[in-house]
Amino acid sequence: MRENKYDDEAFFQKYSRMARSVGGLEEAGEWPTLKRLLPDFSGKRVLDLGCGYGWHCRYAAEHGAASVVGIDLSERMLQEAERRTADARISYRRMPIEDISYPPDSFDVVLSSLAFHYVASFSDICTRVYQCLSSEGVFIFSVEHPIFTAQGPQDWFYSPNGERLHWPVDRYFEEGKREAVFLGETVTKYHKTVTTYIGDMLRAGFLLTTLEEPQPDISMMEVEGMRDELRRPMMLIIAAQKR
Repeated sequence: MRENKYDDEAFFQKYSRMARSVGGLEEAGEWPTLKRLLPDFSGKRVLDLGCGYGWHCRYAAEHGAASVVGIDLSERMLQEAERRTADARISYRRMPIEDISYPPDSFDVVLSSLAFHYVASFSDICTRVYQCLSSEGVFIFSVEHPIFTAQGPQDWFYSPNGERLHWPVDRYFEEGKREAVFLGETVTKYHKTVTTYIGDMLRAGFLLTTLEEPQPDISMMEVEGMRDELRRPMMLIIAAQKR
C-alpha cells in the first residue's frame, strides 16, 4: 500500500473535525459548482476515486445510480464511509487510485473529489479511466488549483502584524512533489499545471466539456476566512466525455 496521511491517527482526528467532514457536501465551498456540473445519475454505474467518507457515492445513489463503487487508500476513511452507508447499491474497496484496473464498459460515470493532487501521474489515471468508461461516459473531478499547489507550503504571505497580504505563486512550471501544510501537518502532494490536466485528458481521448474555478457561495461569506477565498482560486473542476 502507498503511504496515506489519512490513516495517521492525529491527522485523521483533525480532518474529522473539519466542517466538510461533519456537515458533508453542503459545507464544501466548491459543492454548488460541482453539483451543477454533475451528470444525470439515473441508471448509471458510478466509480468514485478517492471517495473518502462516501458523500458523493451516497449522493449518486440517492439520485438514481444503479451501482456505485467507492475507491480509497485510507482504511479509516472507508470505515467511516461504511458506517454512514446503508445502501446495497454502494460498495467500497481499499486500494490506491493508481491501481484501478477495470474492463471496458464497466462504468458510465467516473468522478473524483480533491484526490488527484495526491497522485504523481495524472496521465496514467486518464488512461485507466478512459479504459473502463462506457461509450460517451463522463469523467468529472475537482482538484486543488495549480495556483494553490505551485509554491508548496500553501499559505499566505503575511505582514509583520499578521495581515494576509497575498498568495505566493512560485515554481509554477516545475511540476512534481510538494510538501504542503494541511491541518498543521506536513502532507505530500503533487503539483501539476493546468496544461497538464487538460493535455493529459485530451491525449487519453477525452473531449473536454467544462472547466470551472469555483468560488464560495455568497451564503458562506460569513464563515471565518471565506472572503479571502475570493482572492485566488483554490480549486479547479473539469468535466470531460469519452469520445
